[in-house]
Amino acid sequence: MPKYADGFLLPVPKKNLAAYRRIARLAGKVWREHGALDYKECAGDDMNVKFGVPFPRQLKLKPGEVPVFSWILFKSRKDRDRVNAAVMKDPRLAKMMDPKAMPFDVKRMVYGGFTVFVDL
Repeated sequence: MPKYADGFLLPVPKKNLAAYRRIARLAGKVWREHGALDYKECAGDDMNVKFGVPFPRQLKLKPGEVPVFSWILFKSRKDRDRVNAAVMKDPRLAKMMDPKAMPFDVKRMVYGGFTVFVDL
C-alpha cells in the first residue's frame, strides 16, 4: 500500500509565527501520537523564484505575511482517515479548532490529500 500525505499551504502574518509554531508543535505531537509517520511545518524563506508560480503570488500574500508549507505523512489513505478522525476528537486540539482564533486566515489555506508515488 502506498504512503499518503496531507499537504497544506497557508498565509501566516509574521507577527503570528510564534503563536502558529506553538499550535503546530502541539498539533504535530497529537498527530504523531495517533499514528502519523511524519509532521513538518516550514516557513517560506526563498520566495524569489525565476520560474513557475511563486507561493506568495499563489496565496496572494499581503504585506507582512509569510507562506507556510506543511505536510503530514501516513502509512496509507485508510490510515490517514483513521488518524485524522482520532485527531479531530482529541480534546487537546478542541480549543485550537475555532477558525476565529487561528493565527492565520483559514479561508486562504490550500489543502489536499496526496498518494506518495516516489519515496526515496
